[in-house]
Amino acid sequence: MIRLLSIALASAVIAISAIAKAGEDGWPERPLRLVVPFPAGSSTDIIARIVAQKLSRRLGQQFVIENRAGASGNIGADAVAKAAPDGYTIGIATASTHAVAASLSPNLPYDPIRDFAPVGMIGSQPYVLVLHPALPARNLAELIALAKAKPGTLNYGSAGIASLAHLATELFASMAGVNIIHVPYKSSSQSMTDMITGRLDMQFAIIAPSLPTIRAGQLRALVTSGKTRVAALPELPTVAEAGIAGYEAALWVSFVVPSGTSPRIIARLNREMNDVLESSDGTAALVAQGMAPEPGPPEALTERIRGDIEKWRGVAAKAGIRSE
Repeated sequence: MIRLLSIALASAVIAISAIAKAGEDGWPERPLRLVVPFPAGSSTDIIARIVAQKLSRRLGQQFVIENRAGASGNIGADAVAKAAPDGYTIGIATASTHAVAASLSPNLPYDPIRDFAPVGMIGSQPYVLVLHPALPARNLAELIALAKAKPGTLNYGSAGIASLAHLATELFASMAGVNIIHVPYKSSSQSMTDMITGRLDMQFAIIAPSLPTIRAGQLRALVTSGKTRVAALPELPTVAEAGIAGYEAALWVSFVVPSGTSPRIIARLNREMNDVLESSDGTAALVAQGMAPEPGPPEALTERIRGDIEKWRGVAAKAGIRSE
């Protein structure tokens, strides 16, 4: 009797495993939900839609974009963390939601490492340092000299206190040894308006929406903030090339899923993502948004998150920045 019961239980386990495997092998069988933690039309949203559209064709299912903006992206990230790990909820994770937030907010409703499984990096989007043309600085060395000659008089804008652009500029100021004044805004589009009208002196700005103003001569671009030059602005040196060795700041964007999602599904998503990022049309679409695609394994994303948490925590502590 005991032997028969054991055989029956073993058969049931095998049957359940077979059903689960069949379901994973057939994934996806219905539309997928992509949670974007920023508003529709934002830079991150545009990038998410580009990748989702191309993945949709490869996976044979539609991506339903859900913009869950608020609290610097934390609301959307929390929604992903608490979603069912069934492979049908995918989240956009960024340097803001998974590194800056963890650096500054000890009471986050989610853990950026424990509550998510990494799928892969989409890419990094450096900033471009732009000035109002009235400012008498034609390169980074001249800007630094001007700031040192007039400490505490030059100002810069960002999308808000403890935003990545705020931290990126404070890192620059610290490494350059200058004292410049932060003017926080509710959005980068608002600060850009004041840049063009001359109310602001400078800003580390998102590249894609800044290109028209740069090309029209409304703003003067000096450098970009990434490790390498940007394809959309190849004539501009990086901050490091221009004299501040070791400087690097970029808004990276990635795919994550809730912790507990099947490794089989994650592996499929990562493989399809990398194929999109390595394709000529995928690369071109992202480069047009000022992004450098970064295909790679899921583990690379986890390493980036851990490293950036420590990096921005140190910058914030030194500058006395706290999240609001």
